[in-house]
Amino acid sequence: MFLFKKVPSITAQELQEKLKKPIELIDVRSPEEFAQGHIPKAKNVPLDKIQSYKPKGKTVYVVCASGPRSKRATQYLVSQNVDAYNIEGGMMMWNGTLKVGYK
Repeated sequence: MFLFKKVPSITAQELQEKLKKPIELIDVRSPEEFAQGHIPKAKNVPLDKIQSYKPKGKTVYVVCASGPRSKRATQYLVSQNVDAYNIEGGMMMWNGTLKVGYK
């Protein structure tokens, strides 16, 4: 089954280290969820729009609320030969700074 396939993943703590340098981070939650609080520098690409997403760099990090949506998005991106990593536990595991609003 699709959700049980292993995908490349990192922890929220590992993401905090990666954010010390420029990275490509997408948040696959709905625009409303994203606006309520997201990781600074994250771009909102709702899961239902992932097929039209074109990565700018060679590596993409993917986050959602708790993990299942970002795992599905990561699996899709990997199937498209993108070097993508799921953030384990999603925003529930994030204890860093949040930005509120759509940008």
